[in-house]
Amino acid sequence: MGKLGAGELNFSSDIDLIFAYPDEAAGWGRRSLSAEPFYLQLGQQLIQVLDKHTERGFVYRVDMRLRPYGESGPLAVNFDALADYYQLQGREWERYAMIKARPVAGPAKACKQLLQLLKPFVYRRYLDFSAFESLRSLKEQIVREVERKGMQDNIKLGPGGIREIEFIAQAFQLVRGGRQPLLQQRGVQQVLEALAQLGYLPAFTSLQLFEAYHFLRRTENRLQAFADQQLHKLPEDDTGRVRLAFAMGFPDWDAFRQVLETHRQHVQEHFEQVFAEPVSRTSDTQRDQAPGLSGVWQGHADPAVAAAALAAAGYEDSEETLQWLAAFRSGPVTHYLGEQGRQRFDELMPLVLHAAATAASPLPVL
Repeated sequence: MGKLGAGELNFSSDIDLIFAYPDEAAGWGRRSLSAEPFYLQLGQQLIQVLDKHTERGFVYRVDMRLRPYGESGPLAVNFDALADYYQLQGREWERYAMIKARPVAGPAKACKQLLQLLKPFVYRRYLDFSAFESLRSLKEQIVREVERKGMQDNIKLGPGGIREIEFIAQAFQLVRGGRQPLLQQRGVQQVLEALAQLGYLPAFTSLQLFEAYHFLRRTENRLQAFADQQLHKLPEDDTGRVRLAFAMGFPDWDAFRQVLETHRQHVQEHFEQVFAEPVSRTSDTQRDQAPGLSGVWQGHADPAVAAAALAAAGYEDSEETLQWLAAFRSGPVTHYLGEQGRQRFDELMPLVLHAAATAASPLPVL
């Protein structure tokens, strides 16, 4: 998972792993363990080999928290259990975490089978614009955490940092990746190039994000190379600043900081444009102009009151409009909406009622 999956490891990265085995896998060994305990023990041994500190150091810090159910989940699961978890309980953040997933061990046939099982969860066949809302919400959480902990100089999570570039790439992958195979790539830089090639981002935007990502990742690696620590915060001491500037090829801190801030400003501007707030967030005025339309749509209003609200909005045939809304509300279109879809639909319909009312013939437009 993560940077190991995308071939983007830092100098001092953890590696995020998930252990899975084919359903037909058999246990091995002299004790003839069944598959589940065998792969559990194998996983534990692998973690120890990689993570254990010896007189020669260690290989990688291993993080297993991205697996199903996190630290409370089984260390190794079979393919069917993994697929069932993501299809039934997988959360949005697990979708974009899975974008970078790559098999790193096991028979080629099993690796291909696993990716085919996971693909429908990550890349939806329809245009899934809910990804923007999910990533916007996650970014808001990160911003609050950054402000709370004073992490503005964090080049990964702070304003205009690496995470914002990743969010831009991943949003387009989650929205359009199911229909556009060119976006089904693991590396951020390759996705940015594909977005320009497909016309989803202007070429200059893609280029600025590409250059910023390259600069920020180099900075990140220089920071981590000094003491082999997972650092993302710019140094505050003069020695640390001079050292970083020199390692990045600049004569002094001010020259480095100027270029860094230019890149971060570009990233922040593009992020704000891609994740601009939707119309529904600024629709209070529209709702004020058409009072009661939310109750009209949901069928909560008294029929006489609902008809009066529609007439006030501009519907001359308000009785017929009410009949149509009642039929539509109980029809097949809304029947198959999930809870989240229904909530969004209930937010949308009052706006549609108001917008259609401005037409010369509101009901046919509605």
